[in-house]
Amino acid sequence: MVFSSLIFLYAFFPLSLLGCVLCKTKPARNAVLLVSSLVFYAWGEPVYVLLLAFMALSSWFCALRVGAAGTKASRRGWLAAAVTVDIALIGFFKYSGLVCSVFGPVPAFIRNVSLPIGISFYTFQLMTYVVDVYRGDAAPRRRYTDVLLYAALFHQCIAGPIVRYGSIEADLFSDAPVSNEWGLGVSRFCVGLAKKALLANACGALADALIVPDPAGAEAVSAALEALSRQSALGIWTGVAAYALQIYLDFSAYSDMAIGMGKMLGLHYPENFNYPYIAGSVREFWRRWHMTLGSFFRDYVYIPLGGSRRSVPRWIFNTFVVWALTGLWHGASWNFVLWGLWFFVFLLIERAFLGRVLEKLPVARNVYLLLAVLLGWVLFRYSDLRLVWAAVRGMFGANQASSFAAATLLKNNVFLLAAAVIGSTPLLKSVGARLDGRGGRLWRAVRFGVVPAALLLLSTAALVGDSYNPFIYFQF
Repeated sequence: MVFSSLIFLYAFFPLSLLGCVLCKTKPARNAVLLVSSLVFYAWGEPVYVLLLAFMALSSWFCALRVGAAGTKASRRGWLAAAVTVDIALIGFFKYSGLVCSVFGPVPAFIRNVSLPIGISFYTFQLMTYVVDVYRGDAAPRRRYTDVLLYAALFHQCIAGPIVRYGSIEADLFSDAPVSNEWGLGVSRFCVGLAKKALLANACGALADALIVPDPAGAEAVSAALEALSRQSALGIWTGVAAYALQIYLDFSAYSDMAIGMGKMLGLHYPENFNYPYIAGSVREFWRRWHMTLGSFFRDYVYIPLGGSRRSVPRWIFNTFVVWALTGLWHGASWNFVLWGLWFFVFLLIERAFLGRVLEKLPVARNVYLLLAVLLGWVLFRYSDLRLVWAAVRGMFGANQASSFAAATLLKNNVFLLAAAVIGSTPLLKSVGARLDGRGGRLWRAVRFGVVPAALLLLSTAALVGDSYNPFIYFQF
């Protein structure tokens, strides 16, 4: 089940929301949320819900032992046990094929292991919970179901944001009354739904028409290479741009919907995006893109390694580790590792000299950022590096193919791309903020009533007959 499916929009979520609203206490609401979350996860992963439950059980038990331990060595031991279980399980389900491929053919039983949906997200959340208990930033929960609820919350369990326990503990378990933000929640949810249904899906279809999707199998790779060799530079650049817009709109749409659903129930999930494509450097881009993942690696990997407080060689090593892991987190394929290291190289160059130069070039720095990110998305899209090279060569005119078909497709989709670009900038948000300051009751009725209703209606129309359209980051 996905947020952009009709069964979720008109059956599952309304029933879950109604059940929570009818509850008079937080424990009762949490019980409804837990049952809803387990049903939601089991809908697509009936077996792997047991994996989620076991990993939550392991983290719950180890956190209790960390809290009860009398010595630092014992606390470290239980922390290491929790992290080892989490890494071992995500390593088996997500990375065993990659590891085996280094030493030879991947065994059949490894190839047949499917990736549990959302494992990268809830694994990180459970690790932060135990680490925060170890650091003294959080108290261990006495009830196992509390930890399971935190890990399984269906609003964000599948594709983020990555929610730290400390940021949501009070919303879930304190005695303070629930503070529902209905207007903001409904509006944010409908905006996210429209970004997915009206823009991201259409950009994805355009990208697939111009640059083939990542193929599986030797014959499919050969066909993809042939297709890319026949595409013009205009077609590949347009396809890569459409893919870049799809990724941002798709992923940020999921975060918008998660944040909106949380607001309806008094749960405050962290922001995950801040218009990254308007950044003027790679460093700024990653402060705006998938912010909860960036803060995880900063606080739980980069700073513990020493951050930038060490010597330059050690800082380079720390940064290398973070970006190799960032790439690897996105997928068990070498192209993802190279994608992470692609940004690592730019960060080194920016720190050495380019960052100071870019500060003096307000327009050129954004062009530079977009070129770096667009070329990076080619690495992100194709697991076979031959396809990456074919696409990059084509982008710079190596194919010498006719651009007539690509130009026609571009003209037919110019309004879609314009809308997607506007949706990727803070323009509409700025206009809305000005109207919030000047508008009265009529504007509030339009913003929190008419606009969400219109977006919901248009999104529903777009989803009829195409209700299975999973979010890109489900695969991570």
